[in-house]
Order: sequence, then structure tokens, then C-alpha cells
Amino acid sequence: MQSNTLYIASLEPEAGKLVVTMGFMEFLTRSTGNVAFFRPVIDTEKAVDPDIDLIRSRYCPAMAYDECYGFEATEVKTFVAEGRFKFFLEELLKKLTGLKEKYDFVLCQGLNSTSFLSAFDMDINMEIAKNLGCPFIGVINGMDQTPRDIAKEIKITEDAIIESGCAHSATFVNRMAEDTLGVLEVELDDPEDSSGVPVFLLPENEELDKPSLGDISDALGCENILGHNEGMDRIVKQFKIAAMTMEHFLSHVEDGDLIIVPGDRDDIILASFSTLLSANYPNVAGILLSGGFYPGKNTMHLLAGREQTIPLLSVKDDTYTTTSAVAAVPALINPGDERKIALALGLFEKHVDENHIRNITELTSTPDTVTPVMFEYGLFERARSVKKHIVLPESSDERILRATEILLRRNVVDITLLGNSEEITTHAMSLGLDISNATIIDPANSELTEKFSQSFYELRKHKNMTLDGARDAMSTPSSYFGTMMVYEGNADGMVSGAIHTTANTIRPALQIIKTSPGISVVSSVFLMCLDTRVLVYGDCAVNPDPNAAQLAEIGISSADTAATFGIEPRVAMLSYSTGVSGKGADVEKVREATAIAREKRPDLLIEGPIQYDAAIDPTVAKTKMPDSLVAGHATVFIFPDLNTGNNTYKAVQRSSGAVAIGPVLQGLKKPVNDLSRGCLVTDIINTVAITAIQAQSDKS
Repeated sequence: MQSNTLYIASLEPEAGKLVVTMGFMEFLTRSTGNVAFFRPVIDTEKAVDPDIDLIRSRYCPAMAYDECYGFEATEVKTFVAEGRFKFFLEELLKKLTGLKEKYDFVLCQGLNSTSFLSAFDMDINMEIAKNLGCPFIGVINGMDQTPRDIAKEIKITEDAIIESGCAHSATFVNRMAEDTLGVLEVELDDPEDSSGVPVFLLPENEELDKPSLGDISDALGCENILGHNEGMDRIVKQFKIAAMTMEHFLSHVEDGDLIIVPGDRDDIILASFSTLLSANYPNVAGILLSGGFYPGKNTMHLLAGREQTIPLLSVKDDTYTTTSAVAAVPALINPGDERKIALALGLFEKHVDENHIRNITELTSTPDTVTPVMFEYGLFERARSVKKHIVLPESSDERILRATEILLRRNVVDITLLGNSEEITTHAMSLGLDISNATIIDPANSELTEKFSQSFYELRKHKNMTLDGARDAMSTPSSYFGTMMVYEGNADGMVSGAIHTTANTIRPALQIIKTSPGISVVSSVFLMCLDTRVLVYGDCAVNPDPNAAQLAEIGISSADTAATFGIEPRVAMLSYSTGVSGKGADVEKVREATAIAREKRPDLLIEGPIQYDAAIDPTVAKTKMPDSLVAGHATVFIFPDLNTGNNTYKAVQRSSGAVAIGPVLQGLKKPVNDLSRGCLVTDIINTVAITAIQAQSDKS
């Protein structure tokens, strides 16, 4: 029997059930398109429940906030005091039943242990789960516990859940020390001690348990006196009160410090900023000025002109009051905190096998609908399934470094950055980023440089390339060096273009990697994520006016790209005319291209010339092309020229709200992809994942 509900509850304070909830929502959103999040009871004292705020904004934005919870804690206390607990359950289950009718899956998250006494919380959570028929997942706090203590708690938890009458799906032990986790993994592998209920172990992560600068700023109502928001996602690992002289203060600085100092201590402020420029000192996370004082005019002028900077916050309270307030700020995961979100999801995905989650949720079939969220998250999972190595030449760009951190934290790919190691590391640290798991290669002094120079010379000497010219090309962190890494097998793919032009990305690929057999033209597609499906548009970025033979190749390459990303290719060769009704050079080009493509690839479903409406709308197709296997059901749309394709994809993107992922380059023997110079961090992440998936299909 397929279950469409799960109930996740913590058995004690600060167990980290939100990380478990996010892991399940990530899987469910990717696996089924219509998922709801529900909290039976929320804390009364908070204007907005932070867990609902995060989960709703990320996974189910169409849900109204009021849909996501049943009652406030004070209401439930009143029900209990008045002997109306049965009424509470009846009303709660009525709301949950309504959600089950409306959504394919409802993930419930239990009461916070601070709402009532812990034991009473657990009783209520199990009572709600039992009455709804929800399989129950318990979350245990493993911090500072021995393996023996945790093993006992797992058994006690299992017994309590079974005794309550709930179906027990799994137990998660969170926030464990690494050495404890290793010991317990061995003990839990003993089949004689196994109850058959899966137990998952998650280690403690320091950053998830610390607030960000943004959390502190919001909680204290700080003023950001430098006037920009860069770096507000930095994690504050600890805070320091700077009351001594600069000389003695510097000996106490640690990585991730929030420096709390009166605003008139210009010496401490300048010393804190200077840690960014020195390899001899760790980087502070930010500076919080107390007392309502500001640095002097010249000091502010000096700070405002720096390229590398950290947040400079100010409050009016004295240092003691400010420090007490900072110490009370909770460690939250907020909707916009992509670094913490990536860290939490990476932690879950590293330690929890997706097949176990599939078994727990009992999802036996995949829906026909594919939402943009499902498709984008699916990119990560596919890329991670056979992890590839991607080289990023443009490591001087902040967006590249931010994307690198997220990709590494999510364990999507291995990454090599090109450039000076010290400069890259210093830049990343100044941004508060951890890219320690990335490989950094400096072409100026790498042992690969001469080897690549010789290879490039051999490849291009027939075009009058000299060895010195080849060395010049390979001695800088450019697309040429990155492309040669792919060619020589030192990387599986390359992504470039955040700084450089499309030509600078494609030209080295054409000179070194070259096109696939039977393909003479490099082209591109956009993956157009509509509300319920993903379409492929080509070519919308590279070839201005392809001839019939080139257009045929673009159609074939686009079909293969669609198949690579799990989209069944049904190719529509677009024109302003459908079938045999139209004439003219433009229509004849498409008609000829269709014939060439069919001859080259008889295994593909290809229709053309065909108008867009006949290709996508089954009703129109019945009138214009009733016997076509493509008309009305096309998934791959090939435009006759760049002008048409580029304008169409942008019109669909802007008018329908579709997510356009791309351009994805195709036709090369090995994957190289181009970024827009206006790309966002999310665009880089998606493009790297796409490149990794293309590399998985590489048969060269």
C-alpha cells in the first residue's frame, strides 16, 4: 500500500530534525511534483515559524502559510486543560485529510520540544501520527553521547513508537561526534541486534550550529554602515570582545570571529580588516561596533575604497548588552542562506542512501509531470550518481567561488580551479567561503603546462602554430588550459564564460576537442522548464543562419541532448508553414533539413516543416497533421535561425515564467559549456551539473 504521509519528530531539544526534513523534502520534490509541508503545532511566540518559512519558500511556495500548520501551542494547551484533546485531534486530522486530498504527499514535522514538556511532546506527536496513519520517523540528539548511550536510546525510541501503535519507518541519530559515529556504524551492522527498522547516523557540523552575520544583524537590528550586503552569509564561529590594544588583540584572532568593539576604536577596526590581506592571520567574519559610535571620517574613507571587505555593523547598545544579545542569537537556516542549505543537504545526502528514502516513502511510480524544481534537483542527483571532474578556469570571479563551495558541499562534482593558489584561497577566505576540497592548478608553474603546450603545438602546427605560441596559450589560467585538461583526460568537462566571451570558450574547444563523428557544427540548446514539463529549444545561442545540413545536425544533436537528460526526443523542425502547405527558401531549408536528419537517424521521431502551435498543441495538431507521431507532442524544437530561436526562448521565459537552463553546448567530443557574463551563482551550479551529466554519456 502506498503511503502519502510521513511524520518526523524530534525526541529531545536541538536534535536537528530540520536537516532530516529538508533531506526528505529534497527527495520528495524531485520524485513527486505535488508535495505539502505541515506542522500540527507551532510556537505561539514567533510571528512566523522559521521551519515553515524555509520549507515553504524552497519546496512548496504555492502553499499558503496558514495551510502549513494546524494550531498554535497556546491553543493546544487550552484544549488539554479543558479536556478537549479529542476535539484537537479531530480538527487537526480534518485539516490533514484535506491536505492529503489536495497533495500527492504530505510531510509532517512534529512539535518543537520547547513547546511543552519533552515527554508530553512525544506523546502528542505519536498520537497525531497514529490517528493520521502516518509512518513515524524519530530524530535523536547524539551530541556528547557515548555509543552505548545512543544504542540504548535507539532501542527505547523503537519500543515507545511501537507501543504507541505507530508504524515506525526509521530513526535518525543526528549531531554525532565522528568517532562515535564510526563505532556505532559497526555495532548497528550486526544483524542479530537489528529490529529491521533502518537507523541513519548524521555527524555534527559546526557551521549548522552557528548563526550567520545576517542572523545576528536581523536579531539585533544592526545598521550596516558600509552600505552593502556582501558577506552577510558568513558563519560566526565565535565572537571576541576587543578591549585590549591592537598588538595584544591580534594574537587572539581566530578564523570566523565576530569582533565586538566600541565604534571609536579605529585601531582595532583597521587591524581586523587587515587580516584579509595577510596570510599570517585568520580572517574574521565581521565587525560589530557598539555604543552607537562610528569610525572617524578618514578611517571610513579608507575602508570604503577597499576591494576585499567584511561587513561592518553598528548598534547603539553598550558592549556588554550587545555581547549578551549576540550570545542569544539562535542558529537558523533561513530561506536565502544558500550556503547553509547546501551544507545541510550535503550532510544528509552523504550519509543517507536515496534507495532507503525511496523505500521509506514507498513511492512506486514516477509522475508524468516534471516541474522546474524537480528537474533542477534531478540534475544534482544524476550528476552525483557517477561523480565527474569539472574544471573552472575563471577562479578570479566571486560567483565561480560561491558556486564551487555549494557544488562541493552538495558532493555533486569534483572541481579544479585554475589560477594562483594563494590568491584564490585568500579571495575565498575573504568571502567567508570554504573551497578546501577543490583542486587548484596554476598554469604558470604546473608540471602539466609544458605537456599541454607540446600537445597543443602538435594539434595546431598545420595552422602555423608555433611552440612558443602554444606555451603562451597554456601559461595562463584560460579556457585553453582548461580545454586541454579535458582533452588529455585530466578533467571530464569544462565550464567557462562568466568573464570571457562565448568565442573564447568555443574556439579552444573546436581547436582541441573538436566535434563528434558525423557532426560538423557546434550548437546549443536551452532546457525550458515549464510548469509541468521540460522542453528543449535549439539553436538559440550559437549559429546565426545554419544551412539545411547544419540544421539537420542541430536537430540530431538536440535529440541526443534531450535523451541525455531523460527527455524522450520528439523533434519538431520549425517553420512558418506546416507540412506541404508552404513554399519559399526558408521553408525549403527546413524541409531539406528534415529529410537529411531522417536519413541520418531513422531511429528518431522527426517532423518538419511544422509550425510551433501544431508541434505543441494536440488540438491544433489534429487539424494540421493528424497522422504525425510528433505533432502535438514535440519535446525538441529546432528553430530555423538564431534570430527566431533567441527571441522565442526569451519570450517564453519572460511571459510564462519558465526556467531557462543553458545554453548547453552540444556536438563536441567532450563536454564544454558556456556561461553568460551576467550569469548568477545558480546558473553556474546548474551548468556544472549539466556538464557532469554530459560527461557521464561521453563515449569517446
